[in-house]
Amino acid sequence: MSDILKAAFIFVAPNADPSSHRNWVRTEAVELLAVAVKDYAQAETVARELVEKDGIKAIELCGGFGTAGTARIAAAVNVPVGVVRFDVHPGLGNVSGDTLFG
Repeated sequence: MSDILKAAFIFVAPNADPSSHRNWVRTEAVELLAVAVKDYAQAETVARELVEKDGIKAIELCGGFGTAGTARIAAAVNVPVGVVRFDVHPGLGNVSGDTLFG
């Protein structure tokens, strides 16, 4: 397959630094960049940078993003945005990111 999909997975973690908390997984068909962010505002900035500077063509968000957070990221970029869904997230004190970052 000659067309490689460049995608990103963005997850929310306390005190995350997206400049250092990131890693690539590369296969023959997909190159996936996992990036940690501390909140929704940082996620919006990172998502735009990934699309504009890194050529990311699809973004998947972790379950820590609630519906409001997902909508914010989808509005920030012009690529498909998907999401893993939790009603409450175990890594965020069993609440939605919407409650924390609204």
